[in-house]
Formats: sequence, structure tokens, C-alpha cells
Amino acid sequence: MFTKLIFSTILLFSVSIVFAQTDTGQKTNTKLIKVSNKIYMLQGNGGNIGLSFGDDGVFMIDDQFADDIEQIQNDIKKKSDKPIRFLVNTHFHEDHTGGNAALAKTGTVIFSQENVRTRLQGLIRRENKKIPQEALPMVTFSEDLTFYFNGEKIYVFHIHNAHTDGDAMVYFTESNVLHTGDVFFNGKYPFIDTENGGSLKGCVDGLEKAMMVINEDTKIIPGHGDVGTYSDLRKTIDMLGTIYKRVFTQYLNKKTEDEVAKMTDITKEYDDQGYGEGFIKTEAFLRMIYKEVAKERSPMDKNNEKNEKAREKIEQMQKEYDKKNKKN
Repeated sequence: MFTKLIFSTILLFSVSIVFAQTDTGQKTNTKLIKVSNKIYMLQGNGGNIGLSFGDDGVFMIDDQFADDIEQIQNDIKKKSDKPIRFLVNTHFHEDHTGGNAALAKTGTVIFSQENVRTRLQGLIRRENKKIPQEALPMVTFSEDLTFYFNGEKIYVFHIHNAHTDGDAMVYFTESNVLHTGDVFFNGKYPFIDTENGGSLKGCVDGLEKAMMVINEDTKIIPGHGDVGTYSDLRKTIDMLGTIYKRVFTQYLNKKTEDEVAKMTDITKEYDDQGYGEGFIKTEAFLRMIYKEVAKERSPMDKNNEKNEKAREKIEQMQKEYDKKNKKN
């Protein structure tokens, strides 16, 4: 808590709050938060947007929901009259890619890890998802790519099987700002989309990879939550590791998923800090961890079961042999 207080005091973030009317007449608000001289974070209904402003134009990371893109564009225009030239999608979820089509129509070139385009194509093919073809990233990459824009090197790199199978982080090397996408939820339990290639191990590995890229002075724009620090990233890694070990122990003790999901002592110190007050509640998080443990243990459990059956069969054969010899 003290570290966060010092951090926010030193940075002296400037925050601009804008209110707009949605189609339903409800008020929506966005915050444009200064992270460094060139880099801003825009918060709204979806995932956090990253923005680089400079002479070359606007470099954008994620774009929230389709219904919000007009307001987001207006917010950006208040800071810069230059075009949004490049957009990087950190993954395929709608709260990070919903504005793609609208931005593409204005000439913005969209980039993503190749699995993001594949996932979006899958959504387009489904009848219940009315997503225009323009929403698809125009340029994809496998592992990483580099931009030289607004006077600095911008490094984009793939995080394997973490939040999804197409995650990317974006590091502004001169500004020393990292956008993590949803691999990092600051101060909240993360959502790991295991149905679309995500995994707990990949999430931890991805955060560890980020720790090697950045340093203790790096400002971090998370997928959701407030601007974070190096220590916030480390705290999340420690939280994931601690809870995993506790759930693993209960799994070995033959506890069921329903039983573990109700064990509030497993997460108490984190719940007390508000981790369960985000999109993912404590019970859902514990169930996700339990399923990950069960999936990892499944091959070993099957081998143990086979070994146990083999042992029982040998014991039965031995008994029958002893019984037969006793009669003789």
C-alpha cells in the first residue's frame, strides 16, 4: 500500500474524465490518464487502452467495445488531431477489439499475433456474431515485431498460452511503459480463458517474461485495473503461485472442486485486499485453478490408477497361487 502511495505521488498522473451518452441513454465515462510524457492510458467500459502521442501520429493498443469507439475517438482527438495510424490488439476478446472495424475504416492499420486473427475469423463465421470483415487485423506476427514510431522503439512480443493463445505485450522502450493486455489484472483475480488456449502456467510464465524485459522503474498498463508497477507484477506472480500450491494440496487430499471452491481460507489474505471484487470472483477463480490442477495431474492420476489395478491383480494372482499350493 505504501509503495502504491509513493508511486502515485511521484508520477502525479493527470486524469481527464469525459462523460458521454450511450445509445441507451445511460452515462458512460472514460478516463485519459497520463503515464509518461508520450504515453497515456484510456479507461472505459472495456480493457485499458494504451496510447502514444507524437509527431508521427497516434499509436493505439486495444479499442474496447464497438459501442464505445466514437467516444474513444473523440477523447483521442482532444489530445491530438493526428490520425490513429497503428493499432495493436493484445488478444481477440470483444472488450479489446470491438472498435477494430470502425478504426480500420478511418485508415488505421491493425496488428496482432496470428492467433487473434484466427479467433476473430471463427467468431465472424458464427451466425450469432455480427462482426464485419474489417475487424480482422491486417498484419499478423508469430513471435514479435518492432515499430519505430514517435521517436522511440516499440517492442511487441507474444506471450504463449496465457490469458488466451494469442496474447501480446507492448513495451515502449524509451518511455519505459509496458502494456500487458489481460495477462495482468492489477489487484484482481485474472480471467484465464482456458477454452481459447489460456493456461495458468502460461500466465505465470508470461508475467515472468515481462519481468525480464522491464525494470523497477517501469510503469505498467494492465488489461484491467489501475496503472501498476514492477512490484505489482511480482505480487500477482506470487499470488498465483501461492493459491495454486494451496489448491494443489487440497487436490492431493482428494477434495472435490465444489469443496475447494468454498474454502475461503485459501484466498483470505487476497480477498481482504479486494482481489475478489473484480470481474472474476473468488469462487470462480478457485474453480479455474482446480480445473488447471486436475488437467495437469490427469496423466499421473491415470498412471497411478493403472498401477493400482495392476498391483491388485498381482495380489489376487498371488492369493490364488498360495491357495492352490496350500491344497496341494
